[in-house]
Amino acid sequence: MLDQPTSTRAGEELDKDKLQEYLRNKVAGFEREISIQQFPSGYSNLTYFILAGDHEYVLRRPPFGANIKSAHDMEREYTVLTRLKQAGYTRVPEAVHLCEDLDVMGVKFYLMKRVKGIILRNRLPKDLSINEESFRLLSQSAIDQLVYLHKLDIHATGLDTLGKPEGYVQRQVEGWTNRYVNAQTDEISSMNEVAEWMQTHQPPYSRTAFIHNDFKYDNLVLNPDNLTEIIAVLDWEMATVGDPLMDLGTTLAYWAEAGDPDALKPFSLTWMPGNLTRSEVVNYYQQQPGTSVDNIVFYYAFGAFKVGVICQQIYHRYKQGFTKDPRFASLIHVIKACGENARKAIEQNKI
Repeated sequence: MLDQPTSTRAGEELDKDKLQEYLRNKVAGFEREISIQQFPSGYSNLTYFILAGDHEYVLRRPPFGANIKSAHDMEREYTVLTRLKQAGYTRVPEAVHLCEDLDVMGVKFYLMKRVKGIILRNRLPKDLSINEESFRLLSQSAIDQLVYLHKLDIHATGLDTLGKPEGYVQRQVEGWTNRYVNAQTDEISSMNEVAEWMQTHQPPYSRTAFIHNDFKYDNLVLNPDNLTEIIAVLDWEMATVGDPLMDLGTTLAYWAEAGDPDALKPFSLTWMPGNLTRSEVVNYYQQQPGTSVDNIVFYYAFGAFKVGVICQQIYHRYKQGFTKDPRFASLIHVIKACGENARKAIEQNKI
């Protein structure tokens, strides 16, 4: 039931000899022959399992054909992990080494220690069942973690240097709109309409916090002996400092419900019985001190649009032939569903 690696996908292989030679005198275990496999389930940065002697590592690198500067900054992700550990946040993997030498792989990459646990993806692992009460507790635990991150003292931890909170909402709306235009492959009216609506409906400033920006079930590692306990949070590539309600909006966009289009359900098992609904997530979030929520329709619409753009960028790379991962062929349906969910929320003024 643990999250397991498989063979590396064609076209995404690593040069084992060059990697081992580089890390031989830098990281434990690399003095002996290593083995490399790939974790197959991610959609963005590529994630590999490295067995080096008795040591188990995870290697993260940008996808092939990606615009590295915009969304796949390995140095930034490594820094986030390091500073969160220094701040006493224990639910992150231990960062081990950052490689800035482009001669090794052509891009920057980093190593972290593997955290063994269960990750809930588009279906329950074989031989695993989760009852409604456990799902409810898990969904509450997930939001508890999000609230905790939003309450970190960004100045005392040094996390405040990771972003520019002034004008954050406007920059995000403009930035994700531009990314969509640059990666667009099909004419999707709902995505265009939502982009235009967001330009004129941006809410006033709320507050500043450290935000994950991709917080969802399949970025959580669960304790195999207690599936309501989160032992690690993964994928910090978009973490920054900004409006925490933008973070909540993205989480809500991933938070599928039973009545949502099937295309959105692979994102998260939150649609299964027992989980909080999106409205219940908002209510639970704002029960915590200092976490009031206003203008939630805007933040949800932004989140849905953003998730659609992320999928559009991946789909664009797939159409260009940079990846042969067959999962990416169906992402066009996800993009359309994201646009429709955002447009529906705007029209009905509810999430």
